Amino acid sequence: MKITIPVQALTSYYKGKSNVLINDASVSTPFDPAKGDPHPENLKKYKALWDTGATGTCITQKVVDECGLLPVSRTKVHHADGETTSLVYLVSIFLPSNVVFPQTRVIKGKLPGNVDLLIGMDIIGSGDFAVTNFEGKTVFSYRAPSIECIDFVKDLDERKALEAKSKIPKVGRNQPCPCGSGKKYKKCCINK
Repeated sequence: MKITIPVQALTSYYKGKSNVLINDASVSTPFDPAKGDPHPENLKKYKALWDTGATGTCITQKVVDECGLLPVSRTKVHHADGETTSLVYLVSIFLPSNVVFPQTRVIKGKLPGNVDLLIGMDIIGSGDFAVTNFEGKTVFSYRAPSIECIDFVKDLDERKALEAKSKIPKVGRNQPCPCGSGKKYKKCCINK
């Protein structure tokens, strides 16, 4: 039996160009929707930083304390200062637009500023992630699971082909075909 995972998506808008992608998120103890567990009521709100350079998702000691989390294991963590051992926790993460990761393994670490949750490639890589800066305003959009390939080169090629096609002058059915065959258009290229 194939289980279909519903597609979830979120989009965050920034007033200007942003070099940091931060949005609101909530964390709680884990729940299992497959078992019919209800959404937890003990959600705590935090600022979440999206980081494509981080392998895994990370929380601070503040999240551990406020959510009453208990460690499930330990792991080695590689970072700019070398290597350390950190505790691993199982949590539920609630992102904007009801994007939910109900049972996510996270490590405890130190995070910059007022950020208490770092979204790493374990979550980012389970879906599609795009950042645009159209007209000087940053927008980032995320969906999971992935449902199609985002290919900006292909999109640009298709856009160029569409523009070129729209520049072709309209030819009357009884005019000579622009392909140079000498036939009337209705008897030549219209049937291709």
